Amino acid sequence: MGRVMAGSALYDEVVQWMVIEAELLDEYREREWLEGMVSPDVVYQVPLRQTVERARGNGFVDGVYHLDETYGSLESRVARNETAYAWAEDPPSRIRHFVTNIRVTEDGDEIGVRSNLLIFRTRQEQTQPQLLSGERRDVLRREDGVLKLHRRRVLLDLTVIGTHNLSIFF
Repeated sequence: MGRVMAGSALYDEVVQWMVIEAELLDEYREREWLEGMVSPDVVYQVPLRQTVERARGNGFVDGVYHLDETYGSLESRVARNETAYAWAEDPPSRIRHFVTNIRVTEDGDEIGVRSNLLIFRTRQEQTQPQLLSGERRDVLRREDGVLKLHRRRVLLDLTVIGTHNLSIFF
């Protein structure tokens, strides 16, 4: 994979894509995000992490996930949030996505994007926010001239997610 330098047209396009994605998710425009930015063959995963000694690796457990989604399951989550039965998120959480340290690579028709992510979340009358931080490893592809999310792997810094639900999108 070749590194794409900051300031290049492709790098700027990827950064703009990520800014728009964060805006759509922060504003609960999930249907617009799903239909406009996500590939129908997407793989969207948040693997389980354990605390392990350095010699045993980074602690992510192969084949075990907090979330292991496809387009169909993402669509089901979006559709559920559009109903009156999404009690876990009604009223909705207040969410802010902070995406930083964007690194872009290119390999044929795939664009690799690594970024750091911080999600700030409050629910109802909570005075203590929930913070979820980690690294996203995305693969974007151009479909009909538009960048679409083909793969997302979210490597959380947490081993225990101290939130009532995972109905948010990373």
